[in-house]
Amino acid sequence: MMENQKRRIALKIAYDGTAYAGWQRQETGLGIQAVLEDTIAKQFSEKVHVMGSGRTDAGVHAEGQVAAFDFHHPIPAESLVRALNANLPDDIRILDAMEVDGDFQPQYGAKRKTYVYRFLNGPVMLPNLRYHTVLVPEKLDMERMKEALPVLEGEHDFYAFRSAKAENASTVRTIYEASLSEAEDLVENGTVYELKVTGNGFLYNMVRIIAGSLLDIGRGRIPQSAFQDAIESGNREVLGVTAPALGLSLRSVEYENLPVWPKEKAFGK
Repeated sequence: MMENQKRRIALKIAYDGTAYAGWQRQETGLGIQAVLEDTIAKQFSEKVHVMGSGRTDAGVHAEGQVAAFDFHHPIPAESLVRALNANLPDDIRILDAMEVDGDFQPQYGAKRKTYVYRFLNGPVMLPNLRYHTVLVPEKLDMERMKEALPVLEGEHDFYAFRSAKAENASTVRTIYEASLSEAEDLVENGTVYELKVTGNGFLYNMVRIIAGSLLDIGRGRIPQSAFQDAIESGNREVLGVTAPALGLSLRSVEYENLPVWPKEKAFGK
């Protein structure tokens, strides 16, 4: 490959969002996008623009963020993973990389995104969980919470589930799955739960509003019908609080036109 031939590289990225002001490069804080772009520029002497599948907020984590950028350097994609991880901070890791078609766009080409919100229902937060899990010490009615979730599934106008900062022209989204289950973490005197929400897209703070409202349903602060009431009325006030960012993680992003990631193919996933 000639060194000046432009190609588009897709990355699968994991990061701990605790120390960052979110995904986007910004003047008011350090963003994941800025760290990636600056690392590539310094390492390969090439300025790039890294496009993400979406903007995670300050303190939000990712296990499967997808990004892409145009690149002239001839380094093979599989070698790029090792090279970048050797220079990135420990709280950002490239999980996989591959060359894709030049028209691949990680944001607008995404068909399904899955977010997970984690909380510990118990009296004390364990130190090793404190940056990725929210402590909920109150007694929760788990059956009430689980029974409230199915009304979110399907295509709805989620106007009531948007932050005041949201700028989306349309608030109609499709939720394919909304479920609550116990996590695999072993915790004494408590249980870690995961709220999993998969959809074709999400409004700003939408998953955190769902999570905070679900917890308030479990606490008995708002009725079990709150989700249905909010969908029908478009009224944010019938829902609960917006849950803290630290419990939220972007687990995966799926595409119709993206091949299987090389490492998934290698391990037979």
